[in-house]
Amino acid sequence: MSPGLEAGFTLDARLEADSEQLMWLGLCELRVMNDRRWPWLLLVPQRPGAEEIHDLTPLDQAMLTFETNMVAQALKSVTGCTKINSGALGNIVRQLHVHVIARSEGDPGWPGPVWGHGMREPYERSDLRRFAQKIKAAL
Repeated sequence: MSPGLEAGFTLDARLEADSEQLMWLGLCELRVMNDRRWPWLLLVPQRPGAEEIHDLTPLDQAMLTFETNMVAQALKSVTGCTKINSGALGNIVRQLHVHVIARSEGDPGWPGPVWGHGMREPYERSDLRRFAQKIKAAL
């Protein structure tokens, strides 16, 4: 079993297909969304059946907030972006996950949301590895 993986937890197939594992944090698996248009990270709390933040225990809620803030600071530091967008929407993928996206004026779709804007543009493997290493170093 991977570090941090709670018994009975299975990552949603859509999250697994659209993102790459970056590292394990205390509560969450940190993943990179495979779309080079935006530096985009996902935090997935390793709690079976969790769909909403309020489904987590108070301690897990605090941990999720801490990890989300830590990842947001690292992403802003690495990218120099104008704005960090964070959210747990879950309208399509019900499993609890938090998006942390670096946005800058002039990026595709600015200032609108990233969802539903154009077609996903996967990273080249080498670019994905380079981005992942920068994030790991910043954390």
